[in-house]
Amino acid sequence: MGRINKHQPVKLVIGFIFREEGILDKAKNILRKEFGKIDYESQALAFIHTDYYETEFGKNLQRKFISFQNLIRPQNLPKIKITTNTIEKKLSKNGLRSINIDPGYLDMAKLILASTKDYKHRIYLDKGIYAEITLFYQNKSFTGWVWTYPDYKSADYIRIFNQIREIYAKQRKKGGFLKYAFGLFRIL
Repeated sequence: MGRINKHQPVKLVIGFIFREEGILDKAKNILRKEFGKIDYESQALAFIHTDYYETEFGKNLQRKFISFQNLIRPQNLPKIKITTNTIEKKLSKNGLRSINIDPGYLDMAKLILASTKDYKHRIYLDKGIYAEITLFYQNKSFTGWVWTYPDYKSADYIRIFNQIREIYAKQRKKGGFLKYAFGLFRIL
């Protein structure tokens, strides 16, 4: 029989799809209040892999990723996804979202994304939220699966997640993994 151990805290990562920089700034400010200091922010990348969001957000969309200094418990991912959905709704205009906020977490072996949509490769967590292992770490870099969205397999995204993983690895060495982000969530 295997020994049951607690999971190490993980690195909260949030991806945005947006058109207006001002909406992104509002979202980041709300997220800072919820999760603490941002310790990584990627450059804005052109979001060109699908036109899925153009009807709602318009054209010339961008993608950006951030991570937070405070680590989280992996079991809090459903609450985090519900919180980010609430923020999306709060920042909506005329019933349409103006930003897409995708939370997930990264540990030394994988990148997990939260979703409200079930599919054959997703696992139900709680409260209508599913988890997907989007990337795995092998041969000193993240790698995509067959089901991984094409943008997440791109060299730019892989570089970003490798950089965030380096930050996380340094935190673990320093013992920074002992500090968790908030225990309770405040729904907006």
